[in-house]
Amino acid sequence: MAGPLAGLTIVEMAGLGPGPFAATMLADHGARVIRVERPGNLAVPNDPLTRNRESIALDLKQDEGRAVVRRLAERADGLIEGYRPGVMEKLGLGPDVLLPLNPKLVYGRVTGWGQDGPLAGEAGHDINYLALTGLLSCIGEPDRPPVPPLNLVADYGGGGLMLAFGMVAALLAVQRGEEGQVVDAAMTDGAALTGALIYGLRAAGAWRDERGANLLDGGEPLYGCYECADGQPLALGAIEPQFRQALVNGLGLSGSPARQDVAAVVRTRTREEWLAIFAGTDACVTPVLSLAEAPEHPHHRARGTFIELAGVVQPAPAPRYSRTVTDPPRAPRREGQDGGAILTELGFSSAEAATLRNRGVIR
Repeated sequence: MAGPLAGLTIVEMAGLGPGPFAATMLADHGARVIRVERPGNLAVPNDPLTRNRESIALDLKQDEGRAVVRRLAERADGLIEGYRPGVMEKLGLGPDVLLPLNPKLVYGRVTGWGQDGPLAGEAGHDINYLALTGLLSCIGEPDRPPVPPLNLVADYGGGGLMLAFGMVAALLAVQRGEEGQVVDAAMTDGAALTGALIYGLRAAGAWRDERGANLLDGGEPLYGCYECADGQPLALGAIEPQFRQALVNGLGLSGSPARQDVAAVVRTRTREEWLAIFAGTDACVTPVLSLAEAPEHPHHRARGTFIELAGVVQPAPAPRYSRTVTDPPRAPRREGQDGGAILTELGFSSAEAATLRNRGVIR
């Protein structure tokens, strides 16, 4: 793979959510990622979060399967795992074992609660991690329970992206002469960090602890979503004075209109009519597109924001570089498809590889 991370090799212990997302980020930008599949792991056909990989399927309940992972780690720059704390240690694949074998190894771990703390061993999901940060309490309508923002904030923003950033930072340190280390990416920590602005506004007295009462949570009439005459939603996002004035002028209102006034005006025209009125202005007005509509938007088509791989429409790699060339993404491989080639690269003979297959160590 070409890209700014070309030349790096990452071992990914297959899982769900933030771990694969972090591995995809690294792979999209040039790292070689070898995904270690486990029998019975949940899988989405042609999952975008398994693109740009090589795949080997191992039975880690067998000593020989774990030995293959150790050999991979000896030759790798990094390893990513997203199991509960202690699982990799029970397998004999924890950092206490792998770092002595490869002192330059960056060992990335992503969990909900982190590697320590009172909740470290507890189960949870995005909604639980986000709930504990205080940020989930800010999302939704007044007088109703908070609304989960899909699983984007804790799983992917707080977990996957933070792990990818931590891996790159630690790998850079190794290139500067430091030893490898463990990257502990807790989704709770990362999700909390995404809310730094909100905590800052609250400390400054500019954020109230109630939903629908603040600038960014629906409390500001000119920052929200409204239904048009054809039932299609329109997003208004005017915050700065000059943008607010452009929006108010286009709506045919004046001053600081109330939410009900804005809603009543927006309902008088279709979405396309409003988009025509605000085209070329700085009123910060956009359509709320469906998942089917978004890839067809002219801006996305011009920039190639979405691509299609193996029949799946999906977001393209991001961000982009002015000088470094990256390869187009490769479609997901079949589970274990590269196992034979990887074993050969690791020094296993044909007879040894055949024995591993016969014993069910590799599929």
